[in-house]
Amino acid sequence: MSKYLKKPVDSANFASNNPLRTGATPDDPLVSDGAVIAGDTTTSSGAGAVAITGAIHEITTTGADALTLADCTEGQVLRIVMVADGGNGTLTPSNLAGGTTITFNDVGDAVTLLFTNSNWFIVGQNGVTVA
Repeated sequence: MSKYLKKPVDSANFASNNPLRTGATPDDPLVSDGAVIAGDTTTSSGAGAVAITGAIHEITTTGADALTLADCTEGQVLRIVMVADGGNGTLTPSNLAGGTTITFNDVGDAVTLLFTNSNWFIVGQNGVTVA
């Protein structure tokens, strides 16, 4: 019998009531060895942390926003896209290979990141500025 983790109830915690259950449902994220492979789209508005619990994170900037990105599980892929432009959003991952910041300037700016070897690696980008 297979066991599946329940869908996270928020960006920091998994459901605490019976976290293991049998059978998956269509809205459960696809998780392999703790890394979200495919799943929910998370969002943020203004400065703050980018969620690492989904497969896609949409940002809405409200000014010159400082964004952070924590390390996560080996093999996790995260796509981040600016969906509303109220100013530039500068993302500072804890560990970014080949740079220190990723700046989102316009709607449609996007980056695909892979976490491996204790670093976020950029594997695709559109319109962002890496410094």
